[in-house]
Amino acid sequence: MPDKQDLNAALGPAGGWGSVKSLTKQFGNAVSGPVTATIMRNQNKPGGFACVSCAWAKPAKPHPFEFCENGAKATLWELTDARADAAFFDRHPLCELLTWSDHDLERAGRLTVPLRIDPDADRLVPSTWDEAFADIGRAMRALSDDPQSAIFYASGRASLEASYMWQLMARLYGSSNLPDSANMCHESTSIGLKESVGTPVGSVRLEDFELTDCIFAVGQNVGSNSPRMMHPLQQARQRGVPVIVINPMRERGWEEFVNPQNPVQMMTQRATKMSSLYLQPLPGGDIAALAGIAKAVFERSDAAEVIDRDFITEHTHGFDGYADWIKQQSWDELERESGLTRGQMQDAGDIFARSNRVISIYGMGITQHRLGVQAVQMLMNLLLVGGHIGRPGAGICPVRGHSNVQGQRTVGVSSRPEQVPLDRIGARYGFAPSQEEGYDIADGCEGIVSGRVKAMLMLGGNVLRAVPDTVPVETAWKTLDVTVNVATKLNRTHLIAGKCAWVLPCLGRIENDVQATGKQVVTMEDSTARVHASHGQKAPAAPDLMSEPAIIARLAREILQPNPHVDWDAWAGDYALVRAEIEAIWPDVFRDYETRKDEPGGFSKPLPSRERKWETKTGLANFILPDALDATYAGHDEGVFRLMTLRSNDQFNTTVYGYNDRFRGVKGARDILFMGPDDMARLSLKLGDRVEVETVADDGRDRRLGPLQVVEHPLPKGAVGAYFPEANVLMPLHHQAKGSKTPAYKAIPVRIVPVQAAGA
Repeated sequence: MPDKQDLNAALGPAGGWGSVKSLTKQFGNAVSGPVTATIMRNQNKPGGFACVSCAWAKPAKPHPFEFCENGAKATLWELTDARADAAFFDRHPLCELLTWSDHDLERAGRLTVPLRIDPDADRLVPSTWDEAFADIGRAMRALSDDPQSAIFYASGRASLEASYMWQLMARLYGSSNLPDSANMCHESTSIGLKESVGTPVGSVRLEDFELTDCIFAVGQNVGSNSPRMMHPLQQARQRGVPVIVINPMRERGWEEFVNPQNPVQMMTQRATKMSSLYLQPLPGGDIAALAGIAKAVFERSDAAEVIDRDFITEHTHGFDGYADWIKQQSWDELERESGLTRGQMQDAGDIFARSNRVISIYGMGITQHRLGVQAVQMLMNLLLVGGHIGRPGAGICPVRGHSNVQGQRTVGVSSRPEQVPLDRIGARYGFAPSQEEGYDIADGCEGIVSGRVKAMLMLGGNVLRAVPDTVPVETAWKTLDVTVNVATKLNRTHLIAGKCAWVLPCLGRIENDVQATGKQVVTMEDSTARVHASHGQKAPAAPDLMSEPAIIARLAREILQPNPHVDWDAWAGDYALVRAEIEAIWPDVFRDYETRKDEPGGFSKPLPSRERKWETKTGLANFILPDALDATYAGHDEGVFRLMTLRSNDQFNTTVYGYNDRFRGVKGARDILFMGPDDMARLSLKLGDRVEVETVADDGRDRRLGPLQVVEHPLPKGAVGAYFPEANVLMPLHHQAKGSKTPAYKAIPVRIVPVQAAGA
């Protein structure tokens, strides 16, 4: 870790040689250089494979190397030569593996055989596929009298085909418990945008970035979490488009960027300044910040020209109430709740007012706090004021994480019955799907702790590391009757076993998937609602690996009573049959699915809000008011800080590629607490001092993390940051967004307790 005086100097621009050096370190984990280079040239290309990392759009005319640092790391880790095979589990007992870090577990390599977890023998026991499916089938049939005691979780990496089969299997079993990755990130988007404009996803296409004249970026760390997005953003900045960043942390991706794929920039190291105005509100202070920006717009002398009255009259509902509410907010209150000054909010309002085509991108910084749904709606309110939706170069753009998390919801992975055409699904397969609202991930964890949930089947993911309240959830996990994990690599969730506990190794997306009718293709949906095909590129990591659709088909045959309307074996042998089923349920969305799936840039899913068609209860776009400005439980007690959980530059979701976070000046550590200099001075803390962090909650449970090393970082007073998933132990299950139940990882009330001074 650098000395305090050298911290800022150590932070280079996003991209550049730092990105190249970081990737070079990962190549040692992959297959031979020429094979790896050939495969990576096909990443995010027509006829190639879709990145297994983030869901950012794939252009119709891609770059020669259409991948970013984190996407390349994800690919390299999938291409690893390392194998967690039968011999590996002979060498490493369960008790040893439980002491390994997340990084070391995944670095063990690709799983090759089905594994039965036997805590009594202290082993993960290699087994056959037949043994695995028979045992899981028996255990799940024993629970079939209470199907709602079973949860079918889906990670956002699973393809559209696998996701459709997964949700159908769950519904045929009788369960409506279908949580997914979206529950933990953008569920606030699905609820908020649906109420506001009737379309639960963004309205922006990739080409809109070429037309926009203003970008508002709220609660999104683009440099680490979706680096390919840096290219259209850089091009916009080079055209002089203002970019207003509203984010508590100073992030290098929003400050400077050198394009690693541009030889001139790499030679000269001439960085592009990525933000024209950088505002740092308190975590959870974005509602007040957006209200302040709107107030500044309404108070301008030319407000009548800025407000798109024709659009508002024809297309919206509730504007007068919203305008009155904004005018009633006092600047003193907005400053206190946002952590920004009146002048900063007015500066942002001035830029907004001068712009004709505004895009607002946002991430989990606003979806993952107690008022996350309302923060999304406040952002939409601001866009509606200027008519910035349904206009080329304008609109709203939630930036999704996992590569198909948005697509899973499109094909029915949801615990909310109103989000799925259950009538069509039931009619097609001759059954009555449960109309009961199922468990999302937060409710599901509470059900595990209470004993209500008996089975947890997981299509990918590392659920135990991603969810809040790690300690009680992990303790209760061991009492489950059934735990099943479909995965490519080992993680912590696989080691915490229920009574019938299995890990089923699957093919990765980059591998050739050959079934009864030949080589198969899968599809996924990106953040801009375009659907892409993905083609395998290399031989499987082991000869007996099964694909996700094939595994689901075998599970369905063993778990379910026979259903004459579903030929699981045929579907597993020909994924085109699954796509035909998807098209039959959603004919408007997936029209001519089979012929359009390989279109360069993907084929577009309809976006009604983009066409100014409002599928809301009012039939119009709605201005919606928030319940409050304060998104925390703690108010402004000086002894209580607002903790944000963060990813490092060397990480994607729960996958930790390494222990360096070069964008924040951290080397070789994750036991870190980021603090602003004023707060460090107030608590008499220095760089490297050790502290414990304890949660402020009234449920009687002690939640602590530490010791953590203090690292100085530009943060607003009262805000601190720590790494996800390690800091999840601090967050109560009940600390979640109202309406969406998204865990509120971005505004956890905590106290800081000094432990040891540096060098003591």
